[in-house]
Amino acid sequence: MNSQISIFISRAPKEQKEIMETVRKLIHDTVEGVQEEFKWSRPVFKKGGDFAYFKTAKSHVTIGFYNFYKLDDPDNLLQGSGKLLRHIKVEKPEDLDIELLKKWFIQASE
Repeated sequence: MNSQISIFISRAPKEQKEIMETVRKLIHDTVEGVQEEFKWSRPVFKKGGDFAYFKTAKSHVTIGFYNFYKLDDPDNLLQGSGKLLRHIKVEKPEDLDIELLKKWFIQASE
């Protein structure tokens, strides 16, 4: 695992740290062959190409997806209006929908 990402996570407030640790582990457990880089001041996950990232804000963690058009999102949970990226915002660890994120990480990485 990338040491810059470990340092980035360790410096976050407790709840954000827990969210990022959970998401990082979930990505590694779910996407075979995933690689991680620290670029654009955030952790970025890739398999062939970039497919996900997370970043912190004052009151939440943003979990973002490249290739968002590959994601099954019938409830329109993804936010954003850019041509390339969509994201969700997570305020508390208990707000993480693990099964949905697993599905999205797989879809985005394919």
